[in-house]
Amino acid sequence: MDLLSLLGIVIGAGALLIGHTLGGGNLNAILQPNAALIVLGGTLGATLLSSPKADIARGIRMLSRAFRSHDSPANRMLTQLVRMSAVARKDGIVALENSRDARGLPFLQLAIQHVVDGTNAQHLREILDTDLEVHLEQELAAAKVFETAGGFAPTMGILGAVIGLIHVMENLHDESALGSGIAVAFVATVYGVGIANLLLLPIANKLRTMVHHDRRVREMVMEGALAIQEGQNPRVVEDRLRVFLDEPPRPRPAP
Repeated sequence: MDLLSLLGIVIGAGALLIGHTLGGGNLNAILQPNAALIVLGGTLGATLLSSPKADIARGIRMLSRAFRSHDSPANRMLTQLVRMSAVARKDGIVALENSRDARGLPFLQLAIQHVVDGTNAQHLREILDTDLEVHLEQELAAAKVFETAGGFAPTMGILGAVIGLIHVMENLHDESALGSGIAVAFVATVYGVGIANLLLLPIANKLRTMVHHDRRVREMVMEGALAIQEGQNPRVVEDRLRVFLDEPPRPRPAP
């Protein structure tokens, strides 16, 4: 679990609830199941209608990544590629065919398989670049599902408020209930805006950021595979790939 993401949700929701309470509000006043049903159900329905099935399914699969703790995939990939380059120089490129470093990493497996098969450098770059761009487009479309839902939620909140006001207008004869009725009507707006800005849009933004980080790792794999194909020294491979890391370059010794 990514504690920072969890902390963000707790702080955001907590600030709203505490602020409401400090202003003299009652927490029971914002616990309205009917308003929640209108906002959540309406947002879900509109999102399902506006997004392709494949994007929704991929978005659901990606959702856990927004709350999962990750160490740096770029650092791990750098270590693996340097190790593979050392094996290739020592035992030949064919020794990488069943490399354990590539297991569970389809893009790395694809790259190394073409290196082992003797695909020329230009063709290899074209194959990997096409795979990278298609993967990027698919994952960005999946992340956009949450952005789309975040756009619908406030509108559904307004619809919920209007529905609530309609009920208030139908009961104008009961003046004692007007104030509480109007307050309840606007709870739906709070739900819509809150869900959009505290949950859906932040998730969409985080997933987009993670997709771009994944692209950088795949670009590293591409350059690493080409370097291995060229038979470069592992130290040269490491220097060539270190530019993809989120860290300052290492100082070089003075000549």
